[in-house]
Amino acid sequence: MAISVIRVPLFYHPQLPVARNVSGRLRKVNYRSKRFTLLAQYSQTQDVFSSRLQNSIENLPKLVEDIVQTSINTGPRGALRLAQGIQAFVGVGGEWLADVSKSTSSSSTGLPTQLQLGLLSPLYLRRLFERMGATYIKLGQFIASAPTLFPQEYVSEFQNCFDRAPAVPFEEIKIILREDLGKPIESVYEYVDPTPLASASIAQVHGARLRGSQEDVVIKVLKPGIEDVLVADLNFVYIVARILEFLNPELSRTSLVGIVKDIRESMLEEVDFKKEAANIEYFRRYLEIAGLERQATAPKVYHHCSTRRVLTMERLYGVPLTDLDSISSFVSSPETSLITALNVWFGSLLGCETFHADVHAGNLWVLRDGRIGFLDFGIVGRISPKTWAAMDVFLASIATEEYEPMASSLIAMGATDKDVDVKAFARDLEKIFSSIQELDTEIVVATARGTTTNATAVSANVIVDERQMNALFLDVIRVSESYGLRFPREFALLMKQLLYFDRYTRLLAPEMNMLQDQRISIVSNRRSNYRDSFR
Repeated sequence: MAISVIRVPLFYHPQLPVARNVSGRLRKVNYRSKRFTLLAQYSQTQDVFSSRLQNSIENLPKLVEDIVQTSINTGPRGALRLAQGIQAFVGVGGEWLADVSKSTSSSSTGLPTQLQLGLLSPLYLRRLFERMGATYIKLGQFIASAPTLFPQEYVSEFQNCFDRAPAVPFEEIKIILREDLGKPIESVYEYVDPTPLASASIAQVHGARLRGSQEDVVIKVLKPGIEDVLVADLNFVYIVARILEFLNPELSRTSLVGIVKDIRESMLEEVDFKKEAANIEYFRRYLEIAGLERQATAPKVYHHCSTRRVLTMERLYGVPLTDLDSISSFVSSPETSLITALNVWFGSLLGCETFHADVHAGNLWVLRDGRIGFLDFGIVGRISPKTWAAMDVFLASIATEEYEPMASSLIAMGATDKDVDVKAFARDLEKIFSSIQELDTEIVVATARGTTTNATAVSANVIVDERQMNALFLDVIRVSESYGLRFPREFALLMKQLLYFDRYTRLLAPEMNMLQDQRISIVSNRRSNYRDSFR
């Protein structure tokens, strides 16, 4: 039986002559097929473009309305901040040009990547932020604490974003005190030290003594004009984010405007001292209910002389947890103090409305009476049951070195629409955490050599440790993101505090395993009823 094969063009046109040879006919078919494909692609592109154009036209009035309203809210202060921004830009730009000049004169291999990126490089952008002042310093610190949102190079560089600012003259501080207290300063405080104990970009702190009770206190005062600066800067950042999302709708998938709103909310909370006072009260209430008042404390708030811009607190006397020489004069066992701090903080994750989210050495003290003092509740976190349940498994997995449960817990925490290969993810995590053993040896040796040195020498060792541990954390984030995971910011806050405590453990109790030691209680598989008492 003979079989005939008839070849028919995909698209027949009655006026198209059919060539007698097969190759000729195929060329015509391919030509028409390609032309059809190109036309289809062009048509799809036109449809996408038309759709985007239509969406842009529909969204344009809302964008203009947002820009106009935000500009009205900003007012004249926006022009002043623009001038200050130009001044900062010119200053850092001059530093960059000087560095470019040095590099070109000393090397013939071309400019380093850092210099090629100009002011957008992590180094120069961090310098620019520091020159721009309060808002951008806080923004830099936000970048440093949010590796789930920003590139690793920027997170690492902004770890060095220092919140240092010259002190405001005491006369200006006195004006704020009089305005907010509504009465003469002398009627509230018997004495206020004109020399500040500390000065940062947003506030400065003065020692004082209350009239009548003679109690020693510290007064945290919001610097004059700082709210105007924050509003102008945050409004500018918001407008830029809105315009970028308008020009590139794909950015809306990254929730750029949402991130800016979160930053705005976080910063404005920090300059409302009533909220910080509430955070302190939550923590003190937690200590009372848990029966921990003899082990730890937070400063008492004096509400009759505290406002949105003025926070008057009990003055605590002690030393940072890393001051090994001084701690030994207050307590017989620094290791016991560390265990107390860990138990109190872990308990607060479920037992308190908020948890302390900035336990660096300056905010965690050993007091003269041996208790642990938790200071500065300007930055706090709120943990959801879902995140804590996954975090609980994550911590247990670190302790037992079981990497598949660790991978599963991270997957449970991270938002993703992908199917993650748990076994492959676990293998990558194991490679990261295996480096901890090498880190242990280096840090313990450094600590041992420093036992006869002063606190400054010990602190120098701590800085190296913190950067190494930050690098470890960033590695975990980087690998997780390669599997499509995006973690909530509360995870980053929790991990940051755990790294601080890991550092303290290496200094004060190098033989102790923070996550396995039976003396440390990490709340597991149960919900605390402490929170109910706040409602």
